[in-house]
Amino acid sequence: MTDTVDDSTFETYFSHAPAGVDISALDRSRIPRHISCIMDGNGRWATAQGLPRGEGHKAGIVSLREIITACVRLEVEVLSAYAFSTENWSRPQAEVNLLMHLFAQTFIQELPLLKRENVRVVFLGDISALPAETREVFERGLAETAAHTGMVLALAVNYGARAELARAARRLAERAVAGELDPAQIDEDAVAGELYTAGLPDPELVIRTSGEMRLSNYLLWQVAYAEFYITDTYWPDFNRWELVQAIIAFQQRDRRFGGLSKKEEA
Repeated sequence: MTDTVDDSTFETYFSHAPAGVDISALDRSRIPRHISCIMDGNGRWATAQGLPRGEGHKAGIVSLREIITACVRLEVEVLSAYAFSTENWSRPQAEVNLLMHLFAQTFIQELPLLKRENVRVVFLGDISALPAETREVFERGLAETAAHTGMVLALAVNYGARAELARAARRLAERAVAGELDPAQIDEDAVAGELYTAGLPDPELVIRTSGEMRLSNYLLWQVAYAEFYITDTYWPDFNRWELVQAIIAFQQRDRRFGGLSKKEEA
C-alpha cells in the first residue's frame, strides 16, 4: 500500500479486468467473511528472476498491499496472512534479519493507509520474542488501530499452530488449577477462546500460493471447515484478479460441513 491509492470504490478498483477474469461472476453478497493467505514463493520468485531472495520478500510486501486494499473494497471482515512461522527462525540469519527489518520498515510506511482505511491490526503469534525494533513498531500499530471498526488484518508472525494449541491448553489448565474453571466445562468454545484468533470468525477461504499442498503448521484448529484454493502463482505475482478468481471458485463450491450435499438432500 501507499498513501496515494485513489481507487476508493469497488467499481473503480476492480475496473478493467484482464482477459479471462469475469468480474460479473463474482457474487458480492457471498464474499467470505474471513480470507486467509499462506504467502508462499517469495524466494523462488526472486530466484526465477535472477534476484537475491530478499528482493522476493520486498515484492511480496507489494502483493500483500494490493490484497489488503482489494479485501477492503470487497468488504471482507477479516484478512489473515502467514508472514513468519516459528520454524522460519531456522533460515539463514541474514534472511531473518532482513525480514525483521522489512516488517518494521513496511509497517511504519503502511500505517497511515491502514488508519485511513479504518483497518484494525491484530497479531497471531508471540510477538514478544521479536527484535525490539520490530516489536515496538507492531505494538504501536496495535495501539493506533485498536479502535478501528473496519476490516481486521490478522498478521501471523512468530506463529505456529501446534504452539498455539499448547498455549491454549496451558492457559485452560492454569484457570482450572486456580479454581476459575471446571475441567468438565472445557469444550470447543473454551479452547477457541484461548487461541490467538479469539473473537474472530474462522477462515472460510484459505489461499496458498506457489502450488504447495500443505498447511505448514498454520491455523490447524481454525481451518477445520475452510475451503482451500491452491495456485501455482508465486506470492509476488498474486494480485487482485487472482483473488477474485479464488473467491469465485469458493462461491461455486457446495459447503456441506459434514452434512449432505444439496443434490443428496433432494
